[in-house]
Amino acid sequence: MPTARVRLGRRLLATHRHLREWRMIFKGLTDTEHPILAHLIPVRRCNLSCAYCNEYDDYSKPVPLETLFERVDQLAALGTTIITLSGGEPLLHPELDQIIARVRRHRIIAGLITNGYLLTAERIQRLNRAGLEHLQISIDNVNPDEVSKKSLKVLDKKLQLLAEHADFHVNINSVVGGGIHDPNDALIVGRRATELGFTSTVGIIHDGAGQLQPLGLKERDVYRQMKAMEKGSYARINFFQDNIADGRPNQWRCRAGARYLYICEDGLVHYCSQQRGYPAKPLAQYTVQDIRREYVTEKSCAPHCTVSCVHQVSCIDAWRSPQRPAETVPAGGLVQIE
Repeated sequence: MPTARVRLGRRLLATHRHLREWRMIFKGLTDTEHPILAHLIPVRRCNLSCAYCNEYDDYSKPVPLETLFERVDQLAALGTTIITLSGGEPLLHPELDQIIARVRRHRIIAGLITNGYLLTAERIQRLNRAGLEHLQISIDNVNPDEVSKKSLKVLDKKLQLLAEHADFHVNINSVVGGGIHDPNDALIVGRRATELGFTSTVGIIHDGAGQLQPLGLKERDVYRQMKAMEKGSYARINFFQDNIADGRPNQWRCRAGARYLYICEDGLVHYCSQQRGYPAKPLAQYTVQDIRREYVTEKSCAPHCTVSCVHQVSCIDAWRSPQRPAETVPAGGLVQIE
């Protein structure tokens, strides 16, 4: 168990982190011409092969450090307020700590999404020193199966290490849908997360195109119990998932390409992990004009999207210009709304 001194230090860090998050929200509310969140991919390779995931391979080399520095600097120049490193498995990048430190040097909030397998006490302490502020692990089941190896049985010791050593915020995301055999696993994972002092959220696994998969009655019941367990945080702004759980589309304005950027290992900006190929413009050439264009571009995939981070970011602007469904969608699926 952490000592009283360590717990006090963590509370002070958490207070500072919350102030930075409120500043991020204030900036997002007062200015629409900067990205709020960018997902940056330092390596596409992953040490796992979950059946539902289309975001990894087993051969890619890490992106060179200097190239990633340039991408972080470019995101900073665009005014980005949060950079989350994802993958693949970002802990496979040998210089990940330096990337995180570069993000923090720009006073940008630094996040990490990992499967947790490579965490050790020493690795967690290095993440502390680098300045990591948020870490998320998705745990899909209690015992590993053919769908996912991200199980509580395998990862519980890693969670205990995080509880003992991590100075950053930890969120454990459990899931329903997408072929998960026992929906009650999500409740077990969520309860374990809160027991260890982490926040707990629930997600609905998308299909291979990031689209809606309605939940069954048992899954919906588990989903609602999980929602009741969630602690207060910006990650709770996910009420759109209530419609997803019931198989209903959401009418919302997707701000991907503007308020949310997904930068792949090749340095191209995409709408999200499930819509790679649009607009597919190099980050080095991305400007405020691109942000303005994509801010008003309706995406035909939006009503059935389950990519929660894009929904959450778009909520900041929902009051400005709520999305109205287009009567007809042209070839290509995109339409400008002025």
